[in-house]
Amino acid sequence: MKDININFEKVNGLVPAIIQDANTNKVLMLGYMNEEALQKTQESGKVTFFSRTKQRLWTKGETSGNFMHVQSIKVDCDNDTLLVKANPVGPVCHTGADTCFDEENASKTAFIDHLRGIIKDRKNNPSDSSYTASLFAKGINKVAQKVGEEAVEIVIEAKDDHKDLFMGEAADLLFHYLVLLEAKGYELDEVMDVLIQRHKG
Repeated sequence: MKDININFEKVNGLVPAIIQDANTNKVLMLGYMNEEALQKTQESGKVTFFSRTKQRLWTKGETSGNFMHVQSIKVDCDNDTLLVKANPVGPVCHTGADTCFDEENASKTAFIDHLRGIIKDRKNNPSDSSYTASLFAKGINKVAQKVGEEAVEIVIEAKDDHKDLFMGEAADLLFHYLVLLEAKGYELDEVMDVLIQRHKG
C-alpha cells in the first residue's frame, strides 16, 4: 500500500480509524491507530489498532481468529482520520454481533458498484482477452440482444425449481444489464433516481 500522510503529532499520536466492510460498505467498528499500528496494518494486511486500555498493538482477531483483511486505506481531508475498507472474517464485535453498532452486515449490493467500475474500465481500456470488451466492440445491438437472451433464459428457469440454474441466469441478466447501461452511457444511479421518484409518488 502507498504511503499515507497522517499528522500524528496533531492528534497526540493516535488517529481514529473507521473500519468499513469492503463489499457491503457497512461501518463495522471504530478503533485507534498510532504510527506503528498503521505500519503493521499495511505490512500484514490485517487491521491492527493501538489498544488504549492495554497500551499495546492489537491485531483484530488475534484471539478470536476473526481477522479483518485490508482492501484499502484512505485518509480524510484533515489528515487526521483513517477510513479502512476490509473484509471481515466472522463477527466483528466481541458480543458476537456483525458490527460494533449491533447492525446486520449481510447485504452485498455494494459489490455492484465495484462491478460497474470493472465494466467501465473494460469499455475505456479494452483488451482482446476480455469478454466484456468484446461485447462493447460488437456494438449496442449485440449488447441489447444479450440482455434480451438472458431475460428469456431467466423466465424459462423461473418456471422450474432449480435454484442454482435460476441464480446463474439472474447473475447473467444483471451483468449484461449493467453492460447495456454503460454502452448507452447511462449510470445506474440515474435508474435509481427514477425508482426514487416513483416511490415518492
